Amino acid sequence: MAARIRMPLLFPPNLPPFRNQNLLHIEAAVKEPSYPPIVPSLTAKSKSARRRRIEERVKKICASPVQEKLSLITSLQQMKFVVYPQTFALNADRWYKHFTKTAYIPGLPEKFTQSLERTAGGENSPSSASQTALPGIEDGAFADIRSMVTRVILQQHWLVKKRRPYLYKEQEQVVGPFLRSLVTGLTYSLARYNPLLPKCSLDINPQVNFYWTRGQRIIPKGHRKGRPEATRFQIDDHPQSQIRITQQLPQFAPLEASYSAEVPEITCAPNLMPLFRRQYDNNIFTGAKLPDPACYGHTQFHLVPDRYHRDRMARMQQSDQVEVFLRANALTSLFAWTGAQAMYQGFWDYEDVTRPFVSQAVITDGHFFSFFCYQLNTLALSVETDVNNPRKNVLWGTESLRLYDSVQDGVVVGLNDSVIKLLVQFLMNRP
Repeated sequence: MAARIRMPLLFPPNLPPFRNQNLLHIEAAVKEPSYPPIVPSLTAKSKSARRRRIEERVKKICASPVQEKLSLITSLQQMKFVVYPQTFALNADRWYKHFTKTAYIPGLPEKFTQSLERTAGGENSPSSASQTALPGIEDGAFADIRSMVTRVILQQHWLVKKRRPYLYKEQEQVVGPFLRSLVTGLTYSLARYNPLLPKCSLDINPQVNFYWTRGQRIIPKGHRKGRPEATRFQIDDHPQSQIRITQQLPQFAPLEASYSAEVPEITCAPNLMPLFRRQYDNNIFTGAKLPDPACYGHTQFHLVPDRYHRDRMARMQQSDQVEVFLRANALTSLFAWTGAQAMYQGFWDYEDVTRPFVSQAVITDGHFFSFFCYQLNTLALSVETDVNNPRKNVLWGTESLRLYDSVQDGVVVGLNDSVIKLLVQFLMNRP
């Protein structure tokens, strides 16, 4: 049997103890994978596959030119809620604020209110025509504008006396020509004071469309039951006239000023407003095609429908809905117009605007005028992009202002100069 032998240690006797050693950590060399990463299938029915399809579609849209981008955004044809700018639904402006993420601020922006406060006294007298404090407008020029407005009012009064309009056609046959004459006359008179107006495009009875998504729902039935679906909206607007310009109007307020604004949150389905879902092409249109150089909006002019009567709404105890109707009309019309302008510049849900887009609107029934200003601060309204987004769109507006009281013996009684000055200020707005 072999004897056991004590083997010496392999360490030298003068080796320092291990506690005094500084152990070095050497990073292992990163080895590149030999195979590409495993990604979800594009054709599977899983949630990860659906997320990948959305990511691929977003990448494709972002890398496309504007014309193709608009085509890709509107290519998915599904049922959507049609938002009507002129609606008689109760408290419609509150619903529309939620759909468009818009906050309402009473009154006009500061650039309009300053000159209006300076001319607040004695505005209904003829001598007040020489008391104008509008910047860039001479006293004689304002007197000519005032006389031109008087002639347009008298011409409308003569047309009313000449022939009675058809039933539910008074706004179209009487007030429509009055507003067109007023807009064209003001534009021509102020063209020498505003260099944007000689190069502008005046559209008569244009068409404006906008398509967007806001919120989502769970499909209740069908082969897609239980899946989330984006809530889609479409606005088809027909203003009486609008002015498009080649340069963008300046912002009314800084972009950060909208962070503290409040937008009502509505958790009910849009069907309860009521709104109805329809199936037809998605459209995004500013009133002109993409190559048109006048691609920015300036001012829209709207006529209220013949069903809109202040005295009848008062008899129905709905006097509080008089201004609600006008606010809802201005909010949806200006949101659609400014949103379409922003999309014409390449912005959309996943590529939010880098600068505000601004437009103005005037709504009238021939006697009362309402003025509104809109600033589009964000287009990220879908569920995926509206996460931690403090931006909000802002609408400024006035109460209804009466232009004149009546016409007696060929003389306009009670002509309100403040309304004329606001019209001039809106058309004089420029960068």
